[in-house]
Formats: sequence, C-alpha cells, structure tokens
Amino acid sequence: MNSNDKTRRRCWLTACVCLLLAGVFLTGCKGIPTAGEKQARQQAKTMASVYRPDGRRPALSTLNTNSSLGDFLRFAMLNRPQVEASYYDWLASIERITVERSLPDPRFTFESDITKIVETVMAGLMMDLPGPGKLKARGAVASAESEVKYYVFETGVLQTAFAFKKAYYQLHFLTEKIRVNQQTLELLADIEKIALKQNEVGKVTLQDVLRAQIEQDRMRTEIANLEDSRHPLLAQLKAALGLKAGESDPPWPARFETTPLDLTPDRLLATAFARNPRLKAMEAEVRLAEASIRLATKAKVPDFSAGIEADVRSYPVMVRPSLGVTLPIWRDKIAAEIAAAQAGQRAAESRLSAEQIALAVDLAEKSFMFREASRNLALVQEALLPKARQSLEVARASYLAGKTEFFNLIDAWRTLLDFQLTQVEAQTQRELALAELSLVIAGLPPAQAPILPQASRNAPQPENKNAKKSHAK
Repeated sequence: MNSNDKTRRRCWLTACVCLLLAGVFLTGCKGIPTAGEKQARQQAKTMASVYRPDGRRPALSTLNTNSSLGDFLRFAMLNRPQVEASYYDWLASIERITVERSLPDPRFTFESDITKIVETVMAGLMMDLPGPGKLKARGAVASAESEVKYYVFETGVLQTAFAFKKAYYQLHFLTEKIRVNQQTLELLADIEKIALKQNEVGKVTLQDVLRAQIEQDRMRTEIANLEDSRHPLLAQLKAALGLKAGESDPPWPARFETTPLDLTPDRLLATAFARNPRLKAMEAEVRLAEASIRLATKAKVPDFSAGIEADVRSYPVMVRPSLGVTLPIWRDKIAAEIAAAQAGQRAAESRLSAEQIALAVDLAEKSFMFREASRNLALVQEALLPKARQSLEVARASYLAGKTEFFNLIDAWRTLLDFQLTQVEAQTQRELALAELSLVIAGLPPAQAPILPQASRNAPQPENKNAKKSHAK
C-alpha cells in the first residue's frame, strides 16, 4: 500500500469517526425548557406529592362508622378512577410541552455515486431548524392546553366531592323518610285499635277498622318502596367513592354533617368568578386561542435546514455543506391559518361569556332553592308540625268521645304525615343546594382536596400586541 492510499484511508477513518462522534453527541442533547414548561412541571411535582406520591395511589384510611364526612370525601377524591384519568391526561399534556418546543431530530444521510466502481461515498448530518419564534409559540400553545387539562382535573375533583355529598344526603334523608313512615305505621296501628274498641261498643261500624287497615297496607308498601330505593342511591355512593360493584358496601357514618357556607350572594358570585374551575378552563381556552394566533402568524416565517456531508473516498476529503430554506409563498394558506385561529379565539371568548352568564343563572337558581328550602323548613318546624300534632290529638280525643267521624281522624293523620315528609324534603333540598353552591358553583374545595393552591396556578398571560393587530385586521 503506497503513502497516498494510507493517507486516504486515514482521512476516511477520521471522517467516519467524526460523524459517529457527532451522532453520539447529539443523542445526549437536551432542549431549553420554557417558563410555562417549568411552571407546569413544578405544579405536577406539587400535585404528585399529594395525589400520587411515587406514582402510586396513597394509602387510604379505612372507612368506618366513626369516620368523618371529610374522611369519606378524601377517600372519594383520591380513589375515583374518573379523577385519576383526568390527572394523567393533565400529566400527558405537560409532556407535550417538551415535545412541541423541541427541535426536530437530526438526520444521518448517506449517498454514493456508482458507475462501474464506487466513485464517491458521502456521509453526513442534516438538521431542520424551524423559523425564529416558532418553537416558543408551539410551546406556548402546549402550555395553554396543559392549563385547560388541569382545570378539567380540578373540575373532576369537585364533581366527585359533590357526587358523594349528593348520594350521602339523599341516603340520609331517605332513612329519615323511612323513619317517619314507620312511626306513621305505628300510629295507624294505634288508630286501628281505637277503631276496634269503638266498634266493640257499637259506636262505629267495622268500616272504620277496615279503613285503618287499608292505610296500614298502603304505608307498608310505601316503606318497602323506600327501602328498595336505597339500592340505586347506595350504588351512586359507591361509585363516588370509586368502589367497584363487587366490593363490599361502605359503612354508614354515625354522625351527620351539613355543608357550611357563610357567604353573602355578592361574595358568593365574586368567589365563583374567581375560583370556579369550569370558568377557569374557559379562560384558559381563551389564552390557548391567543397562543394559537401567535403561532399562526409565525407561518409567514421561513424554516431552515443545514447540514454537512463528506466524501470519504476523495483525497483530500471533500466536504459539502448545504443550506435550505422554505419559501412561505402561499399567502392564502397563511391567511386561512390566521383567520381560523382568530375565529377560534372569538369562539372561546363567546364560550367564556356564555359560561359566565350560565354561572350567574345557576347561582341565582341554587340560591333561590336554598332560601326557599330554608323558609319552608322554618315554617314546618316552627308552625305547621306543632299544630298538626295538636290537631291529631284533638281528632283522636273527639273520635274516642264519638264527636267526630273517622275521616276527620284520618285527615289529621295525613296532614301530619305530609308535613313530616315536607320537612325531610326541605332538609334534603337545602343540603343539596348548599353542596352545589359551595362545590360546583363557587369552586370551594373540601379540606384535603388534591388541587393546587390558588397562589401557584397559572396567571393570565399578557396579550400579544401583534396578535391583537392581526385580530383587528
């Protein structure tokens, strides 16, 4: 082998080694995180310490009859699969921020000129470079999408708490209804005994006894229906706790707890506009649309590609640099992308306005339901029930004295029963309205709810002047 062949071979090996080292070096590269990505990852770290430490579900306390309502709510929020699914959707959206703001992968290229022999062997690396500002704009869009996903997760947490409270209150007051009906059944048994005694002494006919027995049969059927209605409510309670159908029923808490809510209507509306996660998701969608406009305007900016190839067979080694640039010449396409993004922004703003209006309407409706239930409850407890009990006692005494008909006694009993059931219905309506006002409308989380502190959430992003100008056009 002569000296020229040795030199050529040495150059060929040197070029191959350089390309190999360049490829190995590039595989270990990392991009520069954006501010939104850093904040999202810090939020995910904060949330993981509470909701899924070490990537696993935290140890849940064993529920028993002495467990508080807060213990049941924490179990539901940490255990329900729907909440877990929205949590991992949010984590996935955070990872997409890294994907969107990263440069494309470099390409290893190889080409050769061949006639009867291999004349050239060109090995090289090529790199695509998006235009200035494009990666940052894509990262901003992904960050806004991640913010929307977070508020979907928070909505799921609060909806789970409300779903449990709804089933909890309905089951509690169903038990109250059954208790009222059982007491009424005992009262009807007493009325039947009175009618029997009156019949034995010839004061009334057997018809009064039969009527008392008919009312008892109706009441037994009503109690059986109420007992049967417990099963779907219990299924709803288990679903809210994230328990499967085959798992044992949860214990029933011995102590009943109401929903505290010490806010005036004005403060409640202000709190709802500041905290409601559905509203926050809509605001995040507006910011997403604004980021999409900024990204669409970057379509006017060309993309670049750069690379280098080396002919390892030539001596000296021939190096072939290359540079490419896209030509964004399709102005109608660019205009359509910007117009579509602007239309998306208007749609997001309209949805936000619609949600604000709907939130105010929901607040007004639920506040009315709460006030109505409170008034009805006060009326029944303070006036109607005492008078109905007194009326029944008067009717009973009059019937025993033969001064009134059996129908009057039954009518007094039915009036008392109606008022007792009205009391239970008013209590149920009041507690459900309070729970919905605090959780679904105002967005006030229960204690130990796995959500981000208010201070650590994404603040509204400043508007982009260029985007506003393009929107005005």
